[in-house]
This record gives sequence, C-alpha cells and structure tokens, in this order.
Amino acid sequence: MQQAQQIAQAKRLLHYLDTRTTATEPEPYHQPTAEYTCPDHAGKEQRLLFREGPLCIGASAQIRNPGDYFTDDMTGVPILVARGRDGIARAFLNVCRHRGAKVADGCGSSRSFVCPYHAWNYGLDGALVGRPEEYGFEGLDREHYGLTELWCEERDGNIWVCPTPGKTYSVDNILGVEMNAEMAAYQFGDYHHYETKHLTRQMNWKVCVDTFLESYHFPVLHRNSIAPIIHGNLNTADQIGSTVRMLGARRTLADLQNRPESEWDDVLRHLVGVYILFPNVVWTWQLDHIEIWHIYPSQADPVNQCTMRISFYTPEPAVTEKAKGHWDRNFALLMKTVEEEDFELSEQIQQGFHSGAQNEIVFGRNEPCLHYFHRTVTERVAAGV
Repeated sequence: MQQAQQIAQAKRLLHYLDTRTTATEPEPYHQPTAEYTCPDHAGKEQRLLFREGPLCIGASAQIRNPGDYFTDDMTGVPILVARGRDGIARAFLNVCRHRGAKVADGCGSSRSFVCPYHAWNYGLDGALVGRPEEYGFEGLDREHYGLTELWCEERDGNIWVCPTPGKTYSVDNILGVEMNAEMAAYQFGDYHHYETKHLTRQMNWKVCVDTFLESYHFPVLHRNSIAPIIHGNLNTADQIGSTVRMLGARRTLADLQNRPESEWDDVLRHLVGVYILFPNVVWTWQLDHIEIWHIYPSQADPVNQCTMRISFYTPEPAVTEKAKGHWDRNFALLMKTVEEEDFELSEQIQQGFHSGAQNEIVFGRNEPCLHYFHRTVTERVAAGV
C-alpha cells in the first residue's frame, strides 16, 4: 500500500475510533445457508472457481532460484510450478505424458524432473529431454510429449495459475490497476518463506474465509487472545474489482494522533491488512510479516470439509535464534487463535447449517466485507463464469 493510501486509510480508521463506528452497508445481507450445504452448488464452485478460474497458488519466495519448484494438489489437479534457468516461473500439469505418474513431489530444487515409473525426463521448461529405450517410441517426436503447460503469471511476489489447460488470464485484469499498484507497494517479492502448515477442518471453505472478513467477533471470541491487540468492530471495507480489502486497527493506532501527519511514516505498523484474492486466498499484512491462507474445498467432501495451507513470510531470512524465537511466537499465536477459537466454532456453524434451524444467515450492516465476498461468489456461480 502506497504512503498516501496508508495515510488516507489511517484517517478513516481514526474517524471510526473517535466516533465509535465502523464501515457499514445500507442494509443487512441475507445469505442462503444452501450455499454452504448444497452438493450441486459446491460442484459448480469447484468447476468454475477452482478449476477453470485463475488462482493465486503460491509465492515467489517458494521458488526463489532457478531449479526451485513446488507441487500443489489442493484443487484436485496435480500442479507443478518451477523456475526455469531463464528465471521465469512456469506451471504444468504434474503428469508424465507416458503413463500419467507424477514427475515431482513436494518442493525442492532440481535440474530436471524424472518420472519414477519409467524415468522419462523433463526439463525445467517442461520439454521432454530423455526417455529410456527410445526405439520403443520411434515416430513419436519428443517435442509433442512435454509436460502440459498451464497459464502462469508471476506478479509482485505472488504466483497465479489456472488448473485448466488452454485457459489464459491476465493479472492486470484480475486485480485491476489500483489493486496491482497497492500489492506492489508491499514488495512481497523480497520476502522470505519461514513456515507452512497444512490443515483440514470440517467446514465449508467459505465458512473459513468468513472468519477473516469481520472484526465484530473479536471482543467476544478473541477477548483473551487478539482483542487486547486489535480493535474489535472497527475496520474499513472496500471491494476493488473482485478483491475484498479489510483494514483493521491495532490498539496503537491512536498514537498517530499525537504526531503531525508529516511524520506518519510508519502507518502500516498500526494496521492489519486483510485481502481476499478471489476466490480463496486470504493475504494478510501483520505488523512486520505477511501471512497467506490458501483455502480449498476438500476433494473428499467439498460441502463440509476444507483444506488449508497457511504460509508465513518474513522481510529478512531468520538466521539467528532470536529471530527464530520471534517468528515462532508470532506463528504460534496465529495458529492458537484460529485453531482453538475460530475453527472450533466454525465447525459448529457448519453443523448448524444442516440442522434446519434457518434457511439463511444475516450479515450485519457492520460486516460489509462478507456482503462483498458472498455476493461475488453467488454471482459468479450463477453466471457460470
């Protein structure tokens, strides 16, 4: 976020703090519970949003050097992302063109990818560079049997991919001029990966996203964890293209009022920035680090179960015990809060949706980011795009 934007948003939050208000919408929003419980709706979401649409699948920090790679199966499609010798990030279906086995697993660094079944060998650019017993495939040119490439674009530290071959997108169009500039200002491409954790919980993927889109619950659910650090029921709310942005206020925000605006050079330290990179990535700025949640409907039960990958990024590599201790404490607080407070309750919510107690839930006027997110999901699914 650029400096001018930081100051403008801080002023909004200070106004809310002084007037004991928050961002609001004119009316409450009514969300059908069927969109959390209907298998048909879940199937449409999987196809339209998670198979055929663009996804922010990872970070540049995961493949910092040529030869670095990571794999991802969370969409239900096996994906391989690798940085070539030319420095370009590329994505492929992680499927050998001979018999369909995966050619890579997990993450790491490699000069090429060798299928564990028959040792077909693929370069970092996906080209088939070798296959044993070549005579057995006489007449089948190698150039036609490279890994199937997927649309992939790297921008400002984020890597975008579409799991469906042949579909192409543009990050310029996905985020728009304003949001692209805002994300670029965080300089995320310079950050370093610290830790990643995988979770599976018994709730619809949207229930998980909902957790991050309002601060109304902080004084109650988080009264002993983050409420002493971050104001509850006080945040900005904006939808910029398909991206939802919610900025919260740390309790240090009032310190800015004691200084002239010309000295507001540390505004971000007083804010919490939450961005939903549509449809499923919660990209969060927190004081001195960045947290990214990748949230997917599970392949086993896309209605009632979701899988998550939470990754933690730091501005500098953690090379000292003091630095590691600092980041470990931050990561532990994050995981304790969401696992023991948010997600325990969220699983109860998913059960409640199936009880027949209500046909809809109501997002209050003071929960506008939930309005924006769900309206966009509903409209995209209904339109079939």
